[in-house]
Amino acid sequence: MTNLGALLTTTAAAHPERAAIRMDDAVLSYSALDAASARMAGHLVAAGVRPGDRVGVMLPNVPYFPVVYYAVLRAGGVVVPMNVLLKERETGFYLSDSGAKLVVAWHDFLPAAQAGAAEAGAECLSVVPGELEKLLAAATPAPEVVDRDDSDTAVILYTSGTTGKPKGAELTHANLRSNVETVVAMLELTPEDVILGALPLFHSFGQTAGLNAAIASGACLSVIPRFDPAKAVEMLDRDDVTIFEGVPTMFSAMLHTPGRPTHGSLRLCVSGGAAMPVEVMRGFEEAFGCMVLEGYGLSETSPVASFNHPDRERKAGSIGTPIAGVEMKLVDVRDDGVGEIAIRGANVMRGYWNRPDATAEAIDADGWFRTGDLARVDEDGYFFIVDRSKDMIIRGGYNVYPREVEEVLYEHPAIAEAAVVGIPDAELGEEVVAVIAFRPGAEADPGEVQRFVQDRVAAYKYPRKVFVRDELPKGPTGKILKRDIQVVPA
Repeated sequence: MTNLGALLTTTAAAHPERAAIRMDDAVLSYSALDAASARMAGHLVAAGVRPGDRVGVMLPNVPYFPVVYYAVLRAGGVVVPMNVLLKERETGFYLSDSGAKLVVAWHDFLPAAQAGAAEAGAECLSVVPGELEKLLAAATPAPEVVDRDDSDTAVILYTSGTTGKPKGAELTHANLRSNVETVVAMLELTPEDVILGALPLFHSFGQTAGLNAAIASGACLSVIPRFDPAKAVEMLDRDDVTIFEGVPTMFSAMLHTPGRPTHGSLRLCVSGGAAMPVEVMRGFEEAFGCMVLEGYGLSETSPVASFNHPDRERKAGSIGTPIAGVEMKLVDVRDDGVGEIAIRGANVMRGYWNRPDATAEAIDADGWFRTGDLARVDEDGYFFIVDRSKDMIIRGGYNVYPREVEEVLYEHPAIAEAAVVGIPDAELGEEVVAVIAFRPGAEADPGEVQRFVQDRVAAYKYPRKVFVRDELPKGPTGKILKRDIQVVPA
C-alpha cells in the first residue's frame, strides 16, 4: 500500500493493544488510534473531502494530532500542517495558497484559524477535548485506506521563507515513506521503544522521525504539548524513554536544567534542525550518559538527508554521511573547500506547490536540489556544515562563517546561547558581532567574552561588539532565528 496512512493500519493490525501515543496519564493504544482516525476520516469524507483535497491541521502535540493526520491521509487527502501560533494573516495565506477545503484547529487558537478559513473560503472544525469524541462517535467509520500513487502529494510543508512568502514543499507518499523506513532502520526502532515527542508534529523533523517513525515501528510516542526542559528531563524516567529527538537548543536547555534521569533507559539521542555546538554535545553526553547522533535535512528532503549512523564512526561536529537512497555533493566549491550542498534521492520533494519558477530554481534537470547550506566534506565522505550561504559574513574581503565563531562562544563557561551575525560597515562592507545569553546564575563582561574569542580565532573573525540578551529569538522548533536578531550598527 503506497498511502502513508497505511503505516497506522498495518501496525494496528500487528500490535493492537500496544501504546501508540502517550501524553502524561492519557494513553492511546494502536487499535484506539486506528479506530479514531477511521471515524475522523469518515467525518472528513462526509464533509466533502475527496482524494487530493488539502486539509489544514493546526494542532499542538496532543493525541488528536495523529488522529486527524492519519484520517486525512486515509481519506486520500493532503495534510497541510500549520504552526498553532500563526496569526490571521498567515493562516489566511496557508489556506488560500494551498486551496484547502477545511482546517482542523485547536480550540485555543480558533480565532486565527477561523479568520484564515473565512479568507480562504474553507470550513473550520474546532477540536475541543470531549466534544470531538462526541463528533467521532456519531461518524460512520471509513476503515479503508484510499489508494494513492507514489508520486501523489501526501503533505505540503510550508517553509518559512527569509524573504517573500513561504513556499509549500510538496512531499509525496513515496518521499515520506522511504524517509520513514530509513529512519526506522537507522535507529533500529522496535515496539519496545519509547520516543520523547518534544519536536512539533507540524514540523518535518517531528513528523517523520517522531510520529511516522514511531507508528511504522510500533513504538510509543510520548508527546509534550509545549517544550519545557524540566518536564522533558522528568519524562525520560517517568516514561522510560529510549530515544530523545530534539534540536540543539533543547539539548542545551536540558543540560542547564537541574535533575538527571536515573533509570538508564535512554539509549540514543538524535539532533537535527540546526548545527549542534560540539561543547553542548559533549556536555549532554557526559551528563545524560547517552550518545548524541547528529543528522541533517530540510523540509524539502522529507527531511532526513544525512546522518551519523549508529554502526559507523561518529565525528563530532559532522552531519555524517548520506542516508540510504540519497546522494549528496558540494557545488560551486570555493578555494577554501567550502561549497553548497546539493541533494538527490527518493527523499527530495516533488516541487514547490504552484511555484514552477521556484521549483526550477531549486531542482536542476538531473534532480539535484540545492539547499543553500555551505559545507566541507572530508576524505571519508563526512559532511561538516559551515553555515547557511545567506549567513556568511564577508568582512573586508574575507569570508567569516558565523558557526565557527559560535563554536568558540559556546566554549565559554557562562554562555548558554550564541549567534554571530554581520552588520553593515562603511569601510569593511560587513562587521562581525555576537549576540549572547548567559546560563542561569552566570554572567561575564562583554569585553572579556570578546577577548576570549579573539584569543582563539584569526583576527578578522572575532566579534567587534558583543550584545547580551535575556534569550535569543527562536522558531517553533527552538531553532535560533538570526533574521529576528536586532542589533544597532556600530
